[in-house]
Amino acid sequence: MALAAAGRFPRTRRRFSRASRSVDRVGEQALFFARAIGSAPRALMHYPRETLRLIAEISMGTGALAVIGGTVVIVGFLTLFTGGTIAVQGYSSLGNIGVEALTGFFAAFINVRIAAPVIAGIGLAATIGAGSTAQLGAMRVSEEIDALEVMAVPSVPYLVSTRVMAGMIAIVPLYALAVIASFIASRFATVVLYKQSGGVYDHYFSTFLMPTDILWSFAQAIVMAIAIMLIHTYYGFNATGGPVGVGVAVGNAVRSSLIAVVTVTLLISLAIYGGSGNFNLSG
Repeated sequence: MALAAAGRFPRTRRRFSRASRSVDRVGEQALFFARAIGSAPRALMHYPRETLRLIAEISMGTGALAVIGGTVVIVGFLTLFTGGTIAVQGYSSLGNIGVEALTGFFAAFINVRIAAPVIAGIGLAATIGAGSTAQLGAMRVSEEIDALEVMAVPSVPYLVSTRVMAGMIAIVPLYALAVIASFIASRFATVVLYKQSGGVYDHYFSTFLMPTDILWSFAQAIVMAIAIMLIHTYYGFNATGGPVGVGVAVGNAVRSSLIAVVTVTLLISLAIYGGSGNFNLSG
């Protein structure tokens, strides 16, 4: 009777099977993330040299990528041109209603709260995140991770936790560079290209640039870096299927990390600023 009932509803059984696998996958990821974060103190204590090596690799890159500066240059250029785009769009849009003097406010507000964190997160996912997935995936399919475990080297602290800690540490100077680049580009586009008075721009920029916004922006970048490294190391650590499987893992990791970047931005913005935005314009 059980076999007969099982064969009567094949579509329903497939749907329940897919839902069950999805739930199992979420639980597996949660356990992996907990192990990686819980092993972070052990990684810093027992593998400090590997953590420092990964920090240098994340910041400057290796091989041919080191020639152009690796993640530093990529994130810097992304936020540089984003800041210029914000200034161009802000000046043009505000000029339509005769308040182009507020371009400085626009740059201080949008760059810190939205543009710089999101663009930096995308740059991190596309560089250090994808690289970590490819490295760990290649080690998995070539059985190097299995060899580490056979030699009694804990694979999660040595390979995963060190990368998570390195990403969290390296993001602070990288994000500082990103914010500075966006500020410089916004001022250059407004003052040099559009010939607005530097004093007017600086007045509105300094008035609406709140130190708490910068601190929360750095906190958001750190949370993004941790989420990106956890996601990418998970997919790389569990890659299967040879070189093709590594490519699939990189694609899945980049897709998931981009969703995580936008989700973190939304949640932190709602938690900190709510729906009002915390600024008032009058006059």
